[in-house]
Amino acid sequence: MTGGLRLLLRAEDYAWIVAAQLRAFTAAPDPARWLSGTATPVVLVPGVWETWPVLRELGDALHEAGHPVHTVPALGTNSADLDGSARLVRDRLLELDLERVVLVAHSKGGLIAKSAFALPEVDSRVVGLVTIATPFAGSTYARWFPARAVRRLSPRDPVMRELAADVRSHPRILALRPRFDPHIPRAAGAPALAGAVEVELPLDGHFLPLGDPVLHDAVVRAVRGFSDGASGAHVHVQE
Repeated sequence: MTGGLRLLLRAEDYAWIVAAQLRAFTAAPDPARWLSGTATPVVLVPGVWETWPVLRELGDALHEAGHPVHTVPALGTNSADLDGSARLVRDRLLELDLERVVLVAHSKGGLIAKSAFALPEVDSRVVGLVTIATPFAGSTYARWFPARAVRRLSPRDPVMRELAADVRSHPRILALRPRFDPHIPRAAGAPALAGAVEVELPLDGHFLPLGDPVLHDAVVRAVRGFSDGASGAHVHVQE
C-alpha cells in the first residue's frame, strides 16, 4: 500500500468516526429497539472516547439476526481505566441478569472485556468475546498521544503488559482485524493475540469497518458460533 493511499485511508477513517460521533450526540438511537429477540444476548462495548451509539449499525445487524442487544451506558465516553470499566461491564450484566452472553467490542472495548473475564461474576456469564481492531498488545503510537486515556494503551504500560500476559480467556476470544489499521501498527508475523484466534478481514481502517456489511456479517457469524457452543478456535466468520 502506497503512502498516498494510506493517507487517504486515514482521512476517510477520521471522517467516518467524526460523523458517527456527531450522530451519537445529536441523534442517538433508542437502545430499547434492540431488546427483543430470542437468540443469544449481546452486550456492546465501545472503544476509547466512543459512546455506545457509535456502534449503532453493528447493533442493528445483530438485532436483525435475532439477538437482543444491550449497552453499558455507565461507560460514558469510555475514558476511564480498564479495571474500573471492566467493573461497569460486570455491574451491567448483573443489573440485567444476563447469562450465556457474547460481548462484542471495538478497540479499547476489547481490552475492557478481556479485563472483565478476570471477574468471577463475568466469567460465569459470558460464553465468548468478539473484538474488532483491539490492540491486545498495545499500540506503539499510544505513548505519543497527549491524552492519558490513550497513553494507557501503550505496550509499555504495566496494566497493558499484565493484561497481555494473561491468556486464560483466549479460548473464548475471536479477534477480527482489518488489513490496515492506522492506529495499531503490527510487527511482521507477530500475532496480536498469541494463542487465540485472529481473523483478518478484507477491510481497511480502525473505524471505517464499523459501518461495513462485511464486518457486520463476520460479527453475526462469530456470535452465532459462540451461541452454538464453539470455542474461538472453531468459530467460522468467512465463507
